[in-house]
Parts: sequence; C-alpha cells; structure tokens
Amino acid sequence: MKKENLFLRTTLLIINVVMVLFIVTFVYMTTRKIRLEYNARSFLNNVKAIPQDPAILLWSCLLLLLILILSFLLREKFYRKDRNLCRISLLVDVIAGYLLIYILDFNYTGLLLMISANILFHLRALGGKGNKVGLLLAVTVVGYLLTGYDLVKVYRNLYSLPDYIRYYDLQIQQVSFAFFNILNSLNTMLFVIYCIYTINQQRETIREVNHLYSELEGANSQLKEYAKMAEKMAQTKERNRLAREIHDTIGHLLTEIIVGLDACMTIFDISPDQTKHQLKVISDVARNGITDVRRSMNELRPDALERLSLKSAIEKMISDMIELSNVKVHFSCENMTLKFDEDEEMAIYRVIQESMTNAIRHGEATEIWITIEKKDGLLSLRIQDNGKGCKEIHSGFGIRHIRERIQMLKGSVEFDGSNGFLVNAKIPIRWGETYD
Repeated sequence: MKKENLFLRTTLLIINVVMVLFIVTFVYMTTRKIRLEYNARSFLNNVKAIPQDPAILLWSCLLLLLILILSFLLREKFYRKDRNLCRISLLVDVIAGYLLIYILDFNYTGLLLMISANILFHLRALGGKGNKVGLLLAVTVVGYLLTGYDLVKVYRNLYSLPDYIRYYDLQIQQVSFAFFNILNSLNTMLFVIYCIYTINQQRETIREVNHLYSELEGANSQLKEYAKMAEKMAQTKERNRLAREIHDTIGHLLTEIIVGLDACMTIFDISPDQTKHQLKVISDVARNGITDVRRSMNELRPDALERLSLKSAIEKMISDMIELSNVKVHFSCENMTLKFDEDEEMAIYRVIQESMTNAIRHGEATEIWITIEKKDGLLSLRIQDNGKGCKEIHSGFGIRHIRERIQMLKGSVEFDGSNGFLVNAKIPIRWGETYD
C-alpha cells in the first residue's frame, strides 16, 4: 500500500517536471527560432504579451524544479524521523509551486494538484499533529481554483503557450497541443486516482479499526469472565486459608486443653495442689488461645509470632505443650537464626503446631523430635514422633493443610507412618535472605 502511494506521487512529480520543462523549453526555443528567422515583428503583432527574458525564465524554472525534487526526496526519507522538517518541506513545495505558476504566467497550474497530493498524504501520516499541514492543503486547493489562466488574464496581460505553438506548421502544432493536453489530462486523472486510492485506504483503515474494536470487545468480555473466575478463585483460596488458620489455632488450643484436663483428672485425688497448678496453666493457655483466635480472625497470624521471634515462638509453643501433657518434645535448630518473611514464618510455625497436635491427638505419642536445619539451599523441617503411626496415610484436614502451606512456599513435604509418624518438609531459601 505504501509503495503504491509513493509510486502515484512520484509519477505525478515526473509528469509535472516534464510539463514545466516542456513549456519553458518550448518558449525558449521558439523565441530563438523567431530571432533567427527575423520574424519578431509579425509574431508580436499576433500576441498580447511575451516573457521578458526566456533564458532567465528557463533557468528560474530549472532551479525551482530542482528544489521541488530535492524537497520530495528529503521528505520521503526523513519525514518519519523529523516531522517539523516534513512540514517545512511541504511549505517549500507550496512556495516553489506558486513561483513556478507565476513565472509560467499561469499557463500551467497542475503543479498544485501534485502538491495537494503530497500534502494530503502527509496530513494523514502526521495524524493529530497535522493542523498546519491542513492549512497548507486549504491554501493549495483555493489557489488552484483561483489561478486559472482564463481567470487571471482578465486582470493582467499574460503570454500564452498556444501563441508560441501556433508559430509552427500544422503538424508540429498538432503534436505539441496533443502532448501538452495529454500530460495535463494525465496529471488531473492521476490526481483523481490518488484521491480515490486515499479514500479506499481510509475505508480500509476504518474497517480494520472496526474489526479491532470488535476483537477488543470480545477480549474485554473474556477479561470480565476471567476477572469473575479469578475473584471466585481468590474467595475460595481465602476461605481455605481461613479454614486452615482456624483449624490450626483452635485445634491446637483444644488439644492442649484436653490433654491438660486429662492430666487433672488423673492427679485430682492424688495431688490437689498439683491439680490446681495444672488448671492454672490450662486457664493461661485458654486465655492466650482466645487472644490467638482473635488475632487469627483479624490478621491470621499467631500472637506469639507478633511478640517473639520465630524460634522463641516455637520454643514457647513447645514449652506450653510440655507443661500441659506428659509428652517430651526435643527441639534442634543447629544454632540457626530463624529469620524469614512473614508467610514463611507462618507456614513453619503452623506446620510444627499441626504436627505436634496430630502426634498427640491421633498418634498418642509420648515423645516428639523437631529438627530444623539448612541443606543445599533448602530449609529442612523434620517432625518425628513415637506414636502408633499408620499404614495408610489419609489426607485429612491437618495433613492437607500442611501440604498446602509448604506448596505455597514452592517447597515439598513427605509423610511416613511406618515408624511413629514423620513429617519431612523441604522449603527453598529465598534469594537475599540471611540465614546464619
């Protein structure tokens, strides 16, 4: 499409260059012929006006044509890079065109059609920044309407190309008039073709815009559907997260209370003072648990993690568990400083909490080993108990939530119930974190 556009405009330029050269050359050569044949008096008796100096006329037109050609070439090469240069070159075209028409005494005005075609093309190419170019187009079109030879000769004497053509014999006259009229008509016809071509281009652009608009509408509808799906998925994910947090918090709290109450029932008759102390511990755990539940509902982050470091929070949780039950818990951390992002700390804390709760509630364990260590860029979390274990591991609420929490951190977890119960999790250490 762009090549066709350039071809039409280049052809218009060539036709107009040939037309101007034909007129000035014909006037110059005819003037020389008249002088050589000493027919100046008879020629002057048959014409109303002649150019002052045909030689100056020739060289002036050659210079202006050269300016038009250079302006066209520079504009086509640089107009996309420098739009101001494009506007200046179009203004140069308009000025050079009007000067040529004036020098030719309005014998040919088809130059303005060629210039209008170039302005029309760049008016579209410059888009919203083409207001000044639009003004140039208006000046050119109005000029074309007002610079006709028959209209201007009413106000001033003009030399006429047909007067020079009639100096020759009939055969040369016929050829000359035919050549001039054919080129003039061809120039007008090509301009009309260019306008039709431009209109068709505009229609094609409108069709493409309408097609893109239809596609965008379809894409917009799909995006709305995706947004609804994403919203539902987010809601489901949030519900699952809330369920996990409530299960972990309340489940662990109730397990501690039940274990503590069982211990009270066992020692009630033997040691009332120890029972009273045990009930005091249960009361403290319950109060802390209520605070934890409230915080879980508000921020879903354990109170211990808000007040303490991860390691201290884990040790506090283990201490409470040991005090409420007969279970022995061994915690090994390899002298590491457990410093993680909030989501990592939450996952590690909850996995340990859920694993201990399951070990006591389901496995009836009396001893638990918790190990945290760093291996090959991974944080290894291992919780082993001496409970009754299980041959087949069923993904209940607790196990499913342990797996989900580890997977959210791009980690992996394995379960083994052949010898007690083992939770073995591997969590990638994030870049930029410091683990001492």
